[in-house]
Amino acid sequence: MDDSVSGKASGKATGRPGGGAGGERQAQLEYSEFQAAMLDEEKRRRKAAKIVAVLGHFLGRDKDVLEGLTVADIGCSAGFIADELASAGAHRTFGVDIDVPGLRRAAQRFGDRVRFVCADGTALPFPDSSIDVLVFNHIYEHVVDPDAIMAEMRRVLADDGVLYLGLGNRLGVMEPHYKLPFLSYLPPALADRYVRLFGRADSYYERYRTRRGLRRMARGFRVWDYTFPVLATPVAFAGSELFPGAAGRAATAVLSRLPRPVLRALLPVVPTYLWVATKGGRRPAGPSLPQPPDPVVTR
Repeated sequence: MDDSVSGKASGKATGRPGGGAGGERQAQLEYSEFQAAMLDEEKRRRKAAKIVAVLGHFLGRDKDVLEGLTVADIGCSAGFIADELASAGAHRTFGVDIDVPGLRRAAQRFGDRVRFVCADGTALPFPDSSIDVLVFNHIYEHVVDPDAIMAEMRRVLADDGVLYLGLGNRLGVMEPHYKLPFLSYLPPALADRYVRLFGRADSYYERYRTRRGLRRMARGFRVWDYTFPVLATPVAFAGSELFPGAAGRAATAVLSRLPRPVLRALLPVVPTYLWVATKGGRRPAGPSLPQPPDPVVTR
C-alpha cells in the first residue's frame, strides 16, 4: 500500500452491495470499485463546495473557511472532498475509509497534503476531542452500525468542534444509488426483489432512516438544520449540486421562486438533509439568512 495510507480496516469484503450469510450485513469494502460515482471528480467537488459553504456560514468565515483547523473526512473514498477541505485552509486534513482501492487513488493524487488512514469508523484513530471539523457525508446508510460511528465521532470531536452531516432521507422519492422510485420505502425483503427485478443488484444493501430516526441517531449533539436555507438560497451555498445538470439548474430556479411555506412543506420528502452538529452551545455565526437554520431536537 502507498506509504501515505496507514491503518487497518476491520470487516469482510462483500464486492457488490449485499448482505452476508443469513442476511447479515457486512462492511462494504472496496466501495469505489463498484460505485462509479465515487470516482466522478466533478460531482464530488461540487459536493465539497456545498459542504465548505455550509461550514463557512456556521463558522462565520467567508474565505479560508477551515484555516488553522484539524479536519477529518469520514468515508473519504477517493479523496476529492478531503482535497477540497485541505484547499479551504485546513491546518491538517485526514481522510478515513475502509475502501483500500479508493484510498490508494487518493494517496497517489493528494497524499502530499492529506493524510489518508484505513480505519473503521467505529474505531477512529484519533485522540479524544482532537478534531475541529468532521465531515460525514452520505455515509450512514452504507455502514453496519451508524449509531456506533456517531458515538465515535462525538468522542474525537473537539469540545467546540463542528460535525457536518449529509443524511439521505428514507422518504426521498427516488433512491439515489439504484434510481428506482420508492425503493427505500420498502422492507428489506421487498427491496431486494425490486432491485433484482430491474437488474440493478442482487440485493439492496443501503439502510436509510426517516427524519425521526436521524434525530435519534444524532442524540448527544446539538444540531442545526441547513436543509431549508440551502434549498431556499441555493446560490449562497453552492447548492446547485443538489440538482446537477441542465434539469437541475431548472429545478434550482423553480425552488428559489417557490413560496417559503410550499418549500417547507416539501421537506419531509427531500432526498437529503444537511445538518451541522456540535457538542456544546455553539451557534451559527454567519450573516442572517432569509431562512435561518432551524435547531433540531435530538433527545
